Amino acid sequence: MNKNTNQPRNEDLYKAIMKLETIEECKKFFDDLCSVSELRAMEQRFQVAELLNQGMIYNDILERTGASSATISRVNRSLRYGNDGYEVVFKRMAEDK
Repeated sequence: MNKNTNQPRNEDLYKAIMKLETIEECKKFFDDLCSVSELRAMEQRFQVAELLNQGMIYNDILERTGASSATISRVNRSLRYGNDGYEVVFKRMAEDK
């Protein structure tokens, strides 16, 4: 179940994503799956999450990314009160460095 909508999720998408092996494969898959605006929105939200995680303040993030204050606030809420998805990814990315 998705805690935000109380709707069951189709796990096939997530299984498909886990089959991708390279950044180039990911780019191609997401280019096929998403519209340009959907993809740019996800990329921007992830960039905002990275900057918030690094301790950057809202005004600097807004200036650097062009994200709205509502988007920054939404991402910050997910970082603080979400399902720890960002935390898992950031930890694993740090281990790869």
